[in-house]
Amino acid sequence: MDSPAYNLRSRPSKMAPPSPSPAQANGSAQQQPRSLPPKNRNSPYLPTPTELLLLAAYPALLLFGAAFSAISPQTRAAPFFPGTHAHSQEPGQAPSYFARKDNLLNTLFVKRGWAWFTLAFAFWVGTHPALAAPRARVRAAARWGVVTVFWVLTTQWCFGPPLIDRGFRWSGGRCEVVEERVDEGQGDAGDVFTAAACKATGGRWLGGTDISGHVFMLVLGSAFLMQEVGWVVLRRRGRRELEERSVVMGDGAVKGAGVEADVDGARVGNVVDALGLGGRVVIGVVVLSLWMVLMTAIYFHTWFEKVSSVYSPLLSRILGGSMLTVL
Repeated sequence: MDSPAYNLRSRPSKMAPPSPSPAQANGSAQQQPRSLPPKNRNSPYLPTPTELLLLAAYPALLLFGAAFSAISPQTRAAPFFPGTHAHSQEPGQAPSYFARKDNLLNTLFVKRGWAWFTLAFAFWVGTHPALAAPRARVRAAARWGVVTVFWVLTTQWCFGPPLIDRGFRWSGGRCEVVEERVDEGQGDAGDVFTAAACKATGGRWLGGTDISGHVFMLVLGSAFLMQEVGWVVLRRRGRRELEERSVVMGDGAVKGAGVEADVDGARVGNVVDALGLGGRVVIGVVVLSLWMVLMTAIYFHTWFEKVSSVYSPLLSRILGGSMLTVL
């Protein structure tokens, strides 16, 4: 005869499994998004595949613009002046309205470009519900500050002349008329160190590689806006499981950006609702930027200057992105 202990061990249990707690039931019914596992996580110091795809739009515009310029009869027939980095500005000789420096978009948008980027970003941060928390807005302002520093040092001031003007001088450029006056003892040597000062004194900025400060600004600013808006839209649409930006936490740990974001907000089903009004304003500014980058690729600067103008802000964006991962 089997012992009672043996019967208890061998007999299958007929007890019902424990019922899930209310919290577990709710959790299974409404799954919360989680960060990607570490093995699938992107490096916090490099662009993600989606960011690389977006950044590739700028070289694509450059190549398309160069090809269009080479095959367009109007562009090929119009005289090009290396000293001004442009075709003839006469209305009857310019190959296109956008080949003229006084076109409306260049005057009102490009020449005030960083102000437009700043206003669009401020409107986005101030109106989108995903950035309603004070901490999120402070961090967004810090990221804008990092990108602005790159723009200032490259195009405005870098403990003297900006990096673009320093590169022009290092590549053999000079302010032609002013340097002749200096040699004759009639000018100030300080006038020849920046493009703005050279043009203000009637000189010509000639001889070197003149990277377009406007293109640098358009590429850097629009890439920054696309990155800022894009990740928020992905989270709002519940698509963060496809790809996620990584960030460096205060303790040095690398985690998905979702741990720092408001992932419990309402999900929306289409891109327009996810963008909100602020996002649509940002998209408008980005589209204008891309259009003007294309116009520059077709009508302005030499080939090497165009390549430098596009790739230098992309490099700055990648380097700045490694800094933004901690902000």
